[in-house]
Amino acid sequence: MEPRARTKKRSRALIVLALVALGVYALDQISKYFVVASMTEGSVIRVLNDVLQLHFVRNPGAAFSLASGSTWIFSIIAAAVVVFIIWFARRIRSLAWGLVFGLLLGGVLGNLTDRLLREPGFGFGHVIDFISTPWMLPAIYNVADMAIVTSMAMFMILTIRGIGLDGNKVVAESKTPASTLKQTDAVTPDTPTIAPTLAAPAPTPAEAPTTEPRP
Repeated sequence: MEPRARTKKRSRALIVLALVALGVYALDQISKYFVVASMTEGSVIRVLNDVLQLHFVRNPGAAFSLASGSTWIFSIIAAAVVVFIIWFARRIRSLAWGLVFGLLLGGVLGNLTDRLLREPGFGFGHVIDFISTPWMLPAIYNVADMAIVTSMAMFMILTIRGIGLDGNKVVAESKTPASTLKQTDAVTPDTPTIAPTLAAPAPTPAEAPTTEPRP
């Protein structure tokens, strides 16, 4: 691939990554702002009965309220993920992979902002969760969690399909050993060989009997 075309594809992928990350982050933070401003902690609003509910909780753990009490660990992990994605983004030349890492970056940034800026303190802040779907999951989550899970699902799909970071499908090369021809010891000449024939010696003529005249 020519350097110019490669640079163009990378620029498009980076634009998709940045726009998706910004969109997810904005949607996550705006939705959390309205939930905190309009609902009291623990209250439930049934939007579609048991299909969709708004249930305001503060989560000190990871996504879907897992591992509560380890907020500072997840803050460090989230910060490391953000740094890794920013560093790794220069290798991406596929729009699909740009979408994957954009969803992941936006989701991680959304929850990391809560851990850094919300109560009870820097690095220990509780994440705002408010989306509840009892028929599907017993956990309560937010927009950032959905973006992270979606990015992981897309990651697995692209990996299983063998789509590389450049957007091309990686085909495993079949490694077949080159057939070796074994030469036989006997060499067949182009022209048939004629075995030399040994001429038998000419028979010696028998000497004529000599007859002596009788007296």
